Formats: sequence, structure tokens, C-alpha cells
Amino acid sequence: MTTAADSLAARDARRRLRTLKDHAVRYAVSIGGIGVIIAIALIFFYLLQVVLPLFKPATMAAGHSFDMPGPPSRTLHLSLEEHGGIGARYTAAGQVLFFDTADGRILDRVMLTDEGVMASALGVSSLADDGVVIGLDDGRILATETEYAISYPGNKRTVATGIEYPLGAEPVVVDEAGRAVIAVSGRVGEEDARFVSVLADGTVVVTHVAMETSFLTGELTVAESVNQELDVRVGNGELPVFALLDPMQEWIYLASQSGDAAALRRGPDGFALNERLQLVDPGERLTELTFLTGGISLLAGTDRGRILQWFPVRDPENEYRLQRVRSFDGPDSPVTALAPEHRRKGFAAGHADGTLGLHYTTSTRTLVERKVGDLPIRELTLSPRANRIVAETGDNLFRQWHVENEHPEISWSALWGRIWYESYPEPDYVWQSSSASNEFEPKFSLLPLSFGTLKAAFYAMLVAMPLAIMGAIFTAYFMSPAMRRAVKPTIEIMEALPTVILGFLAGLWLAPLLEANLAALFLLLVLLPGGMVLCGFLWQQMPATIRNRVPGGWEPLLLMLPVLILGWLAFALGPPIETAFFGGNLPQWISNRLGIDYSQRNSLVVGIAMG
Repeated sequence: MTTAADSLAARDARRRLRTLKDHAVRYAVSIGGIGVIIAIALIFFYLLQVVLPLFKPATMAAGHSFDMPGPPSRTLHLSLEEHGGIGARYTAAGQVLFFDTADGRILDRVMLTDEGVMASALGVSSLADDGVVIGLDDGRILATETEYAISYPGNKRTVATGIEYPLGAEPVVVDEAGRAVIAVSGRVGEEDARFVSVLADGTVVVTHVAMETSFLTGELTVAESVNQELDVRVGNGELPVFALLDPMQEWIYLASQSGDAAALRRGPDGFALNERLQLVDPGERLTELTFLTGGISLLAGTDRGRILQWFPVRDPENEYRLQRVRSFDGPDSPVTALAPEHRRKGFAAGHADGTLGLHYTTSTRTLVERKVGDLPIRELTLSPRANRIVAETGDNLFRQWHVENEHPEISWSALWGRIWYESYPEPDYVWQSSSASNEFEPKFSLLPLSFGTLKAAFYAMLVAMPLAIMGAIFTAYFMSPAMRRAVKPTIEIMEALPTVILGFLAGLWLAPLLEANLAALFLLLVLLPGGMVLCGFLWQQMPATIRNRVPGGWEPLLLMLPVLILGWLAFALGPPIETAFFGGNLPQWISNRLGIDYSQRNSLVVGIAMG
């Protein structure tokens, strides 16, 4: 028999156990809550650690210097191999000198011209292949590419240097009279090549070289070379001293030192004048002109230290005109050297007073600008990885700098402002972070992402709010408890679906389905509400004996069949209605008649899926 003392003891035991459980749960919940807060804080600091380097400023640390490699002949061009350990110096004497950037020691010499023939001009044809076109003082031109063959004998990295000739080692004749080439540019393609040369008397010659592949050796050889003289002058009849040919061989840009320029475009009958323009402001002189990587934008350096960016823009008459987009103000000293990056839209600029600057065009940023000496910077080059600069100064010294510049494209204006991107008709907000080409201009505007997120959330709310409110009222007040117990957890589980998964399904499945059945969707918006109201009305007209057979709160089950029938009917009637009234293509009809461009993956689709 259980006594009162035993009952009290059992009750005290249960109370102590309950108290123990309460304390355990309290501490568990507290630890869990604190753990969640710590996890969120760690995620925040991790994201902060990832994002902060994007805004880290560029740095430029001076390296060692050495005497000019080789004889003191005028340097026409400098380049570096991928890692910046070996450089190539093209001289006016027609030599290429490969040197070690650690001490200036000459590693190899290659003679490009015959004895007594000088290199009078040089133009870069390809940054990727380090290709150049050399104009000679006897009226010929020579195309070359710098070759760096990397091997690992004995597990040690070795670089063998050399020169390749894509058109053969024999120069191409531009002028039979032997007039010197004072400016040259060109592009070598897979089947042909095209060059533009300015001769000593100002004559402009376009040379088209057709190539053929040897059946036996597989090598390319020159099959035919055709020269076309252009009767063109820039500005007030001045001689052009700058000549550039774009990578697509469609545009030629000629300019004089006064800044007067002419843009020629290739047509069926050859190149013809497209427009004349002034690249610099009145009173300024043009000291440097080169392409930004990709060959779309022109960089024009002036005698007042400014660098101007120009690129073609389509005007209202559907014609392309050069447009000055942005400028970079440097010291009041002439720009003496410009070196574009190989894989980004940045460049380095050298000035006559010894100032060296790093700039980035898309974000319109001057990243670093430093006076590195008192003598002019005569030649300048950036390594392909843009982490090393080598410059030749006025005292015949080669100086170098180590650069850390990971994210020059990021700035507050680039993230949130209108940016005028290459080939765009006007400044715009664009997000396009990557492409398959090195010349691509990244577009990091956060406004389309932010606006798209808000727009998708707004459309999702438009869909979700009436369904959620009406569904909650019906579930709470009219649905039977048994059905509520099944429906409520099911809907709550749907809330756990990640929006990323919903967006994935919306983009790959729902968006194509809606585009192919757009008429059915609009028909469904009419049939479904109207049909449900009609079913409710007809149910109320049924005899009470029939209506009372369905328990209260189970009426939604009766609607499932009409909903399925109405959905099938909308998709069945959609195609014939689309054919009869909208020419068989409702999205195209909306675009042509209403002027609304229909995009398959639009925010409404995302809103429907999320809502």
C-alpha cells in the first residue's frame, strides 16, 4: 500500500526531475542562441575579410635598376614575359635584345634587318602574342612575335627566347621608291594580314597580305601583297605621325601632333574617310596615341599631362563616331609613354618630368601616381600579369617597380553609378562580370542586382499576399480540423525551400513553359477565378441533401477536380487563341504592337515561383 510519505517523495522526485529538465533546456537554448549569434558574427567577419581586399589601394614598390642592355641605340619597344623575369628590347638598329630583369644581363640577340637598314617605326600588333610590326627606313615592314619557350630540365624552370616571323623573315615591300616608314600598325590573322604605314612624305599606304599554307610543311607563306595608297590628310593638311589599325582590320586612325585626326573605315572598295576630329583641346599637342587592350578604345596623351579615352559610339543616324568618354589629369608635363595592360582595361603612363602613373579606365581611377625621378620616362612596359613595370629613363637606366593591383575595377562610382562602357551608346547600369575573352570589360554595377532583387520581392509579395491572407483565413475559420492538420504543415514545409532552388526551377522549367504558353497563362487568370466563383454558385444551388453529405470544412476537395479541368482547358485553348488573334506568337506581338520587350527570364516569373 502506497503511503502519503511515498506519494510526497514521488512528487518531490518528479519536481526535481522537472526542475533539472527546465535548467537543462534553459542552458541548451541559451547555448544554442549564443552559438547562432557567434556563427552569424563569424560569417559576417568572413564576408568582410573577403570584401575588404576589393577596396585595397594599389601599391607600387621600387625595385632595382640597371644600365640599358646593349648599345645606346634608341629603344622602340619594350616587353616582358609572363612572369616578368625576362625582357625584350627592340632598338632602332634593328636588333632585339633579350635581357634578365634581375641585373640587365643580355641573354640573347636577334638581328632583324640587313646591315645598314634601320628600324624607323614600330607598332604593337598583338599584346597576347607580343607581336609587333617594324617599319624600316627603306620602305619595307616586318612582322615579328616574341617567343618564350618554357621547359623544366632537372625540375628547374628554363626559358628559351626567340623571334617568330608570322609572314616569313623577308620584309614586305610597302614603297618601291624606298621612302622610310615613320609610323606603322598592323594585324596578322590566320589567313591574311593588313598593315597601315605612313611614309616620310606623309603618304599613307594600306598593305593587304594574303597567305597560304604549305602543303608539305604546314607553314604560312606570303602568297600576294597588295599596296593601296590613300589620299588622306589630317586637319589642316598636316602629316600624320600616328597610325593605328584596329584588331578587326575595320578602322584606321591617323593623327598629327597637333591632335588633328582622321578615322577611316573599311568598305567594299577599301578604306574611306569616316570622320575628321580633334583628339585634344585647343592649345594642346598630341604626344602619344595607342590602343587600350582590346583595340576598341584610343588612349591619347597630351603635352599637358592628360590622357584622354576615345571609342566609337553609334549616333542617331546609325553611324559610328569617335566619342571622348573620360580623361585622366596628370602632372603638367608631357606624356612620353603609354603601356596598356594585357588583360584588363588599365594602363601605365610615363611623363617627361619623371612621373609614373597607374590608371584604370572603367572606374576612372588614378590608382598610383608618383614622381620616380627627374628625367623623362622614354619607354614603358607592363608584364602580362600587370605586377611589374620596367621603364627606360633619360639617363639610359632601366628601372623597375613591383605592383600590387588586384582589383582596380572596383570603386563606389563603378558599383553604383552610370558607367560608359566600350561599344555602349551611353552610360548605363550593367552587371556582366565575366566573359570568354581577355579583352572583356567587366561590368560590376550593383544597381541591376539590387533593383532586380527588390522587383522580384515586390512581385512575389503581389502573388503571395492575397494567397497567404485568404488561405490563412480559410484555413483558420472554415477548413475542417482534420484537413487543417494535413494542409498547414505542408505549406509550412514549402517555406523551407531555398529561394535559390526556386529561382533555379523558375529559370529552367517555369520560364520556358510560360513563354511557350503565354496565352494560356492569361486565359488561366480569367478562367480560374471565374470558374471557382461559378462552382461556388452552382454548389449553393445544389439540394441540401447533397450538400449535407459533404462534412463541413471539406469543400476544398471538391474544387480540386474543377481546378484541374480549368487548367487543362486554358492550356488547350491557348494555342488556337494565340494563332487566331496574335499571329501565333504572343511575345512577339507584345513586342511589336505594345513596344514591350518580352524576356523569357523576367521578374514576374521569379515572383510567381517565390510567391
